[in-house]
Amino acid sequence: MVFLRSVQPHETASIIRSERLYLRYPVHSDHGEWASLRGQSKSFLKPWEPLWPHDDLTRSAFRSRVKRCTRDVRDDLAYSYLVFSYDDVLLGGATLSNVRRGVAHTASLGYWIGAPYAGCGYMTEAVAALLSHAFDGLNLNRVEAACLPFNVPSKRLLRSCGFTEEGYARSYLKINGMWQDHLLFAIVRSDLPR
Repeated sequence: MVFLRSVQPHETASIIRSERLYLRYPVHSDHGEWASLRGQSKSFLKPWEPLWPHDDLTRSAFRSRVKRCTRDVRDDLAYSYLVFSYDDVLLGGATLSNVRRGVAHTASLGYWIGAPYAGCGYMTEAVAALLSHAFDGLNLNRVEAACLPFNVPSKRLLRSCGFTEEGYARSYLKINGMWQDHLLFAIVRSDLPR
């Protein structure tokens, strides 16, 4: 995997590349393709995500999302990427959020894949590339993730990317309108093959 490296986290590379895809920060012109993919994937994504606001797919909501993403990168709080194939087709998204520095140097991983691209290995590849960047580009020591206990594809993805299951959190996140238990996973820098 190839990624672009930077000296300071707030100046981090805006493009991360892997064998079949690339990740980059969202821009305003992504709205149409993003809204289309999210809209056609709504029933597929609904069981795994928080409830969407009524205006979630609108241009104005997307503008606010891009602005927040830009601010979060500047402040070293979160790094949100869209995932594209090399023929520039939007496949999904991946985010490192809740970045904590000081003695922790950790972040939380989140991701989604459009329904037409699920099961093709794209998100596994995207997460692997993002992890490489998280440890080598952002100088993180630990990345955490959580998934619903019955989300078999997500558990498989995390394990295949080197995550270790660390625990069970009751009523952890409000997903699909309900507080739900989650499995907790993490990977640390020393877990990656060098």
